Amino acid sequence: DVCGEDHEPAFLETLAAVASRSPEKAAKFASAFGGDPVVGYERLIERPDVDAVYVPLPPSLHEEWVIRAVKAGKHAFVEKPFAVSADSGRRMVDAAAAAGRLLMENFAFLRHPRMAFVDSAIARGDIGELRVLRAAFAFPGLSPDNIRLDRNLGGGALLDCGVYAAQACLRFLGPGLKVLAVRLRTDPAKGVDVAGEVMLESRSGAMAQLAFGFEHYYQCEIVLWGSSGRLVLERAFTPLPDQEAVVWLERRNARQEHRFPAENQYERIFRHFAATAVSGKGFKEEH
Repeated sequence: DVCGEDHEPAFLETLAAVASRSPEKAAKFASAFGGDPVVGYERLIERPDVDAVYVPLPPSLHEEWVIRAVKAGKHAFVEKPFAVSADSGRRMVDAAAAAGRLLMENFAFLRHPRMAFVDSAIARGDIGELRVLRAAFAFPGLSPDNIRLDRNLGGGALLDCGVYAAQACLRFLGPGLKVLAVRLRTDPAKGVDVAGEVMLESRSGAMAQLAFGFEHYYQCEIVLWGSSGRLVLERAFTPLPDQEAVVWLERRNARQEHRFPAENQYERIFRHFAATAVSGKGFKEEH
């Protein structure tokens, strides 16, 4: 069963318990969605009827509770950003491997069905050789007390929305990306980055241009620009469950629209997580 303090409705059918530091919050959530209200995260991970936990806590708390959960024998599904540093991420991965537990980060857009179409289009050579990837994720209007602006909790534009663009790079350009330039703009009052741009180069020589932030007109797009065409993914990272997904294929002065039925990508990734945990394949250390 999957449980945590703040959930996507997609997996509530498997909810055994919800934990919060606040009895009132736990009771309110359980009353609305089911599961037992539990006060304190440690009590939840000690429960024998809990097989896996969803960790939607602020990023600065991920390491502590992921490691405690996997050591208690629970699989862990972790909200992005997975970690506040590379060292912290390695400690979590090592702990999960040692315990033989599945550890997965929640980037639901990677499980959306339109990704298969994009893969096929690239493989067919519809856009020629991939030369440039552009990814943008930005939105305006955070309230001053939003946890995304709290440095102590692991806030900042890079870790909150910049990581989506980074995941797009890894998805389409592969590992081994070389960082060529980074610019972060910091709010002097908050001491946290609120906007940024990154330029990367892949092993094949393709370039990536990323932009993200909290003070922009809304953008949520991936552009794959090739030698003879390009693919544009609208609302690339966060299509609503009841919203069609759109991909534009442009080549030789023609622009084709490809629409995909509404799909709950959050449900898809939770089901993928559960199926992987049950199978026991692809993540357990072999001894």
